[in-house]
Parts: sequence; structure tokens; C-alpha cells
Amino acid sequence: MWSRYRSLNTKTAVKCKNCGRESPLISQSLSLCPDCIRHQFVQVLPIIKQAHYKARKPFALPPYPPRAEGGKACRICINECSIAEGGVSYCGLRTNVGGKLKGATANLANVSWYYDLLPTNCVADWVCPAGTGAGYPDFAYRRGVEYGYKNLAVFYQACSFDCLFCQNWHYRRLVSGQARVEASKLAEAVDGYTACVCFFGGDPTPQLPHAIRSSRLALEKRRGHILRICWETNGSMHPALLKQMLKLSLNSGGCIKFDLKAWSEPIHIALCGVSNNRTLDNFRFLARLTKRRPSPPLLIASILLVPGYVGKEEVAGIAVFISSLDPDIPYVLLAFHPDFLMTDLPATSKQQAMECLEAARAAGLSRVRLGNIHLLH
Repeated sequence: MWSRYRSLNTKTAVKCKNCGRESPLISQSLSLCPDCIRHQFVQVLPIIKQAHYKARKPFALPPYPPRAEGGKACRICINECSIAEGGVSYCGLRTNVGGKLKGATANLANVSWYYDLLPTNCVADWVCPAGTGAGYPDFAYRRGVEYGYKNLAVFYQACSFDCLFCQNWHYRRLVSGQARVEASKLAEAVDGYTACVCFFGGDPTPQLPHAIRSSRLALEKRRGHILRICWETNGSMHPALLKQMLKLSLNSGGCIKFDLKAWSEPIHIALCGVSNNRTLDNFRFLARLTKRRPSPPLLIASILLVPGYVGKEEVAGIAVFISSLDPDIPYVLLAFHPDFLMTDLPATSKQQAMECLEAARAAGLSRVRLGNIHLLH
């Protein structure tokens, strides 16, 4: 199966199924150019849906969020699944058994973790306490880099999106596995040298109740000591869960990192299978609260520079959006490397990166940075 994905690593041009245009920056996984996606979205939507159907089928994931009439409702994320008896949620974690949702809960999750010595390659390392000492002494152990301490990196094996360029797609092999890890066991992984916990994945969104419970247990365990609660997420969670995340991070000195995949909703749906409306609404909500704790920054935005699809137009759209809310919100532009179903695209070029950096700064943002620069070509 995976030999098919590796075989896409080619420099040949691909023809857009809609307009016939050929370009090496069109991925075979979509076979659509960005202009057709943006301007003829309704017309090309069936092609987009077919691409995501093919991406999910090998992992036995539902092609679309279920909408069964009278089904069991899940409201954790934007997909708001209505699951028929015996059916499965879009994230693959929950099933309807006898009218009750079974699977991941606040106490059990599909999750793994590991330790990263600080400083680590966090999206926020250039502004957070671990990398800079921001917030010392309330939120940082040292005035500078927290050498000698570590981050507990918590990987949740599920996602509410279906990104065709996913950099961590291997979790999909584990989504259907039974949720076995108790919140208390995860909290026990926090020791005296753990300065921060970062929930990522996949995405923590589908299993946020578990992450929130684990955070509270860990903070209670380390009461009187610094333990920052951080998140790296697509931002598609229910607003009520976001408010609980906010409280945990705001009080602990942690940050909430939103991975804003695209500005254009059609581009976002094409690349990720899901709308970005909830993500932008949630980001807007958090942006109104950033002044409560300016240092270290509460909210950080990032975007992956996907050649052919996410360039200066998308970067600038998001930059203008962020600037209108709070120009001091840090914005990280991440270089792309070919992965999952988009191995036929090149890595981000230095030219694209500099154009995007200039576009972000032109929007009036005060803190913009290029990340993963070692991937640029």
C-alpha cells in the first residue's frame, strides 16, 4: 500500500482535472490547481471528496463526518458527528453501541508520550519560557533557556482533520486500536524535571476530555512547582472545551499553538477535508484574551508552506486576520517536506519562504519567524 505513496515522489507535471493546466506544483492526490479550488469550488468539490475518500479508506476511517438521522451525537469538534448504531465517528475513536458512545473517554485514550530535553524544536521555542526564560520566575525555572529540564510530549493518535500532507500520518495505523491509557497514568509521567507538557498528534481535539483531566491531575501532583500546559492543535474543538484549555494554559504559563492550515476555506477543505470556520472563530476568541498575560505569549499561530497550495496569498490572508486581532501574536511560517499523499510536491523553496515572510510582515505583525529552515531548498 505505502509503495504507492512513495512512488508519487516525482518531478513530472500533473494535469488539473478541471481546467487541464499542467504544473509540477499540482499534487496527484488532488489533481486540482489552486485557482480551480478557490474560484470553481462547487464544480470541483466531487473531486476533492473523492481524494479524501481514497486517503481514509486504507485506515477504515469514515469518508465524511456521519450524519445519521437519530444517531448518537458527538459534539467534541467541528464535525459534530451523528453516529448510527454500529457506526464510527469521523476521527475513528467512537462507536455507537446500543445508543451509547463507546471508545475514547475522559479517562481512556489512544495516546503515547516521550520526553524532550529542553530546549526542544517546539513551534513556540523562540518566545516561550523553555527557550527564552519568558515569564521568569513565575513561569520559568531559569532566566534563559531551561537547560536541565524536559518537556513531556504527548501524542494523541487521532485527528478531526484529514490533511493530505500530514507530517505525522503514521498515527492512522493506531486510530482503530482500543483506548487503553488512563488519565492518571499519563499524569504520572510528569516528574520533578518536567517543566512543560505539550499535547499534539494527530491532534488532541478528539480526545480533549482526556487531555484536560490528565492536565488537572498533573498540576495537582506538581502543586507549588512550575508545570506549563501547552497545546499544538488545529483549533477545531468545541468552544466549551477551548475555554477549559485556556484556563489551564493561562494559569500555568503555557501556550496554545494554532496550526492555521490555510486562509481560504475552499483551499482548507481541499487540503484538510474540513472547513476552517471553527478554527478561525476559536482563534478570534483567544486573541481577545492575549493581553491578560502578554509574557509568555498565550496564543501562537503557525502555517505550513505547502508549495502550490499555501503560498503568500494564504499567508497574507491569515496575517491580516491576526494583525486585526492583535499584531503582537507570534506567527511562525514552517517549511514543508513531502509526506503522506503529497510526496510528489517539492520542499518549500527559499524564494517561497521569503515571499511569505515579507507578506506576513507587510500585514503589520510584530513577531514573524521562519521555522524548519533546514528544509528549505
